[in-house]
Amino acid sequence: MDKKLLIGGVILLALGGFAYMKTQEDKKVIVSSAKVDLPKIEGLEDVDTLSVTRQVRKDGKDVDEEVVLAKEGDKWVLKKPVAYAANAQAVKSALDNLKDVKLTDIIAQNLTDDMKKLYELGPEKALHIVAKKGAETRADWTIGKQGSRGQMVILGGKPSVYAVTGFNGFVFSKDVKAWRDTEILKFEDANVSAITLTNKSGDYSFTKGDKWGGTLKGKAIEKFDASKVDDLVRAFNHLDAADFGDGKPASDTGLDAPEATVTFALKDNAGKFTVKLGKAATGGTRYAMKDGNPTIFVIPSWPAEWATAEPTKFQVPPDAGAKDAGGAPPPGLQMPDMGGMGGLPPGMTMPEGHP
Repeated sequence: MDKKLLIGGVILLALGGFAYMKTQEDKKVIVSSAKVDLPKIEGLEDVDTLSVTRQVRKDGKDVDEEVVLAKEGDKWVLKKPVAYAANAQAVKSALDNLKDVKLTDIIAQNLTDDMKKLYELGPEKALHIVAKKGAETRADWTIGKQGSRGQMVILGGKPSVYAVTGFNGFVFSKDVKAWRDTEILKFEDANVSAITLTNKSGDYSFTKGDKWGGTLKGKAIEKFDASKVDDLVRAFNHLDAADFGDGKPASDTGLDAPEATVTFALKDNAGKFTVKLGKAATGGTRYAMKDGNPTIFVIPSWPAEWATAEPTKFQVPPDAGAKDAGGAPPPGLQMPDMGGMGGLPPGMTMPEGHP
């Protein structure tokens, strides 16, 4: 009996020692925010440079993609990986979210490789965000996993891990094209007075009087439907790029020998907009270029279809008369003579009450 008690005592001492050691180890890693002063996040209401780096998959390889945006005058521009006007709303959403982020707790004072993996703070998972005002860095955050205590973050590359609230990863985890200004054309429908369109069908010309008139190769379009020109205008009046074709050669884009060219002339000599369309890209989209802008755009399928339209697209649909007649056959179309069918088959009668 004494031997059993002795063994039990040894086991209890061993367990107690292990618990003590584990507690001491945890104390080295987990520190309450009540015992450690949290760094301040401030000055983010006024920054003029923002960079976001994340790892993406390109050509079968994992590579770091850095987006750098800078404020020039009252506008934001994309500096890297391509120089271009920035998407104002995307930048505003990111800057607004920076101001919402609050440090709430410290998770660990000494980051280990295992913790980096656990909290997704390594380059393969994390977002690296840097915000500056001039040469002064006002935020240098490595953002990791969202947990029950908040979003994990490293500040300024230091080994401590903190929890923050208010961070919205969606507004930062964008591909490059989402940071770019996608606008190609923008005008009011009512301001368009004339349109020229050239494609494989020939040269179209549309002029607006009381309503649209249309010609193809100098001759009036048969069965012309003026409302179709309104559709053409709507397809281009607020034209945004679906993507960009930066660096693609003319052999890929076909813009050295356009398959269609469309020009919108505004009334009162207020200007013209011309767009050239090249080869098909993917999913019905096409490469395009706007006069005066060397950027290679990829435009959506709807405007691409109108720019490459055949004459039938501007004509009254063949079934328009049938629809207007409430389902009656178009003029000249006779229903077949049913008299030779000889009535119902033997043994079949009309339902009771049928006239």
